[in-house]
Parts: sequence; structure tokens; C-alpha cells
Amino acid sequence: MLHVMPIFGTRPESIKMAPIIRVLEASPGVQVTVVVTAQHRALMDDVLTVFDIRPALDLDLMRDDQSPTGVASAVLFELEPLLRSYRPDWVLVQGDTTTVMAAAIAAHYSRVMVGHVEAGLRSFDRANPFPEEMNRVVTGHIADLHFAPTDAARGNLLREGIPADRILVTGNTVIDALRLVTKESWSPPFDDPLARLPVGLRWILVTAHRRENFGQPIRDICHALLQLANRGDVHLVFPVHPNPNIHGPVYEILAGNSGITLLPPVDYRRFAWLLAHAALVLTDSGGIQEEAPSVGKPVLILRETTERPEAIEAGSARLVGTTPERIIEAAAALLDNAEAYSAMACAGNPYGDGFAAQRIVAFLLGKKQSPWQVNRAALVGLADCEG
Repeated sequence: MLHVMPIFGTRPESIKMAPIIRVLEASPGVQVTVVVTAQHRALMDDVLTVFDIRPALDLDLMRDDQSPTGVASAVLFELEPLLRSYRPDWVLVQGDTTTVMAAAIAAHYSRVMVGHVEAGLRSFDRANPFPEEMNRVVTGHIADLHFAPTDAARGNLLREGIPADRILVTGNTVIDALRLVTKESWSPPFDDPLARLPVGLRWILVTAHRRENFGQPIRDICHALLQLANRGDVHLVFPVHPNPNIHGPVYEILAGNSGITLLPPVDYRRFAWLLAHAALVLTDSGGIQEEAPSVGKPVLILRETTERPEAIEAGSARLVGTTPERIIEAAAALLDNAEAYSAMACAGNPYGDGFAAQRIVAFLLGKKQSPWQVNRAALVGLADCEG
């Protein structure tokens, strides 16, 4: 019996780990012990509900005004006795949060092997994104197996001295999650705020939450959004992160504008519906840079750097930073030019075919699996661009 312990604590980790947990639990000869740190409590819990994940252990670590140091120390302290007691064969972590880094260190200290999902992403700037870049570099040099989403991520790991036989290119499990949640058709009920969004206008989906955008950058983003809303031919939909460094300036600057709908965070099913119905996405999120191209939505990235260059190279995403002029110019170029819009919308998705979780679990079980390769026939969400 192979004992696997997935450990995660935030919404993005939950989304990307959910398909792997599904496959693990359906695999004969595998014992699964799901552990959540609850680094982000409510946002993570919504994902657990959507994917029907029932953690065996919940550390419930989220605290008001928590710092990365506080999260890391709490994860290390709480995991040590659990790892000694449960003795899993593998700990699985996903991505680059403080939970990921601390869980990998705790597993290493307990002599438990670590599998790193979404391994090899690099911005090559430790301050951007902060602290995620350092978290994933540290995790990458602890992990025993590396599940790289793309060939570029694999190349980063090879350059850092990771042995090739410990790396599998899988695609990104976020595409698996999106495929799972959209298998059944869904539309918002009449009393849902999503049902009251205006028809006849193109929707721009906006998300922002990154630490490096706290302060003046988020205020600059909001002023750009105001100008876009005043175009009159679009409507902005902004599920607002509860962190006061985001929530405060967003509501201060944008509340009350008829061209903008501010929402509390939406669960993953409702987010997928919004993404499918939006014309354009403005985001500083990493995961949405991967999800939007899979449903043919151009992405303008509200950051100065990205650890996900594949979509930019493919032409489905563009870095625009946080200055209002750059954001407005880039958005207008797509909204006012059908040919430019179509070129980005149909550029393709370099991040997966929706079966990364099966490859990861097969590799853990010692079954030979060929890596995923970009294949246009396997891409999802591009039917309107064929021909």
C-alpha cells in the first residue's frame, strides 16, 4: 500500500491539487491522507466544497495579519509530529506558497520523499513575485520528484542541476481542474449577483491579489479600470480579494461606478462560468494565466515579470505591468481591433490537455508515462478558432 499525503493551504493549491487527489483516491493500492494548513481559510474551503474534498487533517493555521514567517513557522511546528505519526511514503506539494516550502522542509527533516507539482517555474527575480519565487526555488532543491508543467519548466530544473530522470513533463493540473468543473453545464440562479450582470456589453474579468501590487500599484490598476469602465461598451467584473491591502483601495476607488461590478470572492464553479463568458482577462494571478488561454480568452498580466512565459511566447498573454497608460493601451488594442483580438484568443494553450493528474499518479506508482507535449488536437476551448 503506497501512502501519499497531499499537503496544501490556499485556493490555488486546492484547485490544482484536487484532480490529483481524485485520481489517487480512485487508484487501487493507494492510501491518501489529505492535510490542509488553511493558510487561506475561506478561499480554500470553497474549493474543497466544489471538488468534494474531505481533509483527514486540518491544521487551521490562518491568523489575522499573518506574515510569511509566521505561516512557515506554524507549518513546520504542526507538521513534524504528524509526519512522524503517519509516516507517508510521499508528501505532495503544489506550486510556490509558504505552505509548500515549509511542508517540503518538514517532510525532508522527517525523511519523507517529496513530490513537487508545478515544479520548475522561475521569474529569476526573488522580489517578484515575493515570496513565491524563493519558495519554489527552495522546494525545487528539496523535492525528490518534479512534475513540470511545460518543457520550459523542465529546462529550468535541468539548468539548476536536477537529474533528468527525476523530472516528468505533465501539463498543468489547473487544466484538469477546469475540465472537471465545466463537465456539467451551470448557469447562475436568478438570485445570484452573476445573473444580474448586464447583457449586451463585453465583460472584462479582473483579479488582483499579489503582495508586490500592494500600495501604489493596486491604486494605479484601479485608476486604469475606471478609465476602461468609462468606455461605455464594456463592463468590468472584479471578484475582490479580502486582503485589506487589496480590498481597501479597490472599494475606495471603484465602488459606485455603474460600469464595474465588485464581488466577494467567487467559488471555482462560478469563476469558471465568468471566465467562459468574459471577453478579456486582466489579472496578476498565476493560475488564471494558465486557465484563460484554455478557453480562448486573451490575458493582460498586471505584473512586471512572470514565471509563466509560455503563454506570452504563444501569443495568448501579454505583460502590461501596473501603470494605467500601459493597461489602457493594451486593452484598447484588443477591444477595438477584431483581428488583434482573434490572434490572441486563438493563439492556443501551452499548459496542458487536462490529463496531468493521471500522469503524476502513474509516475508515483512507478508506471512508465510519456511526458505531455503541446499538441493542437489536444488543446481545449479552441473550437471557435478552428478552420
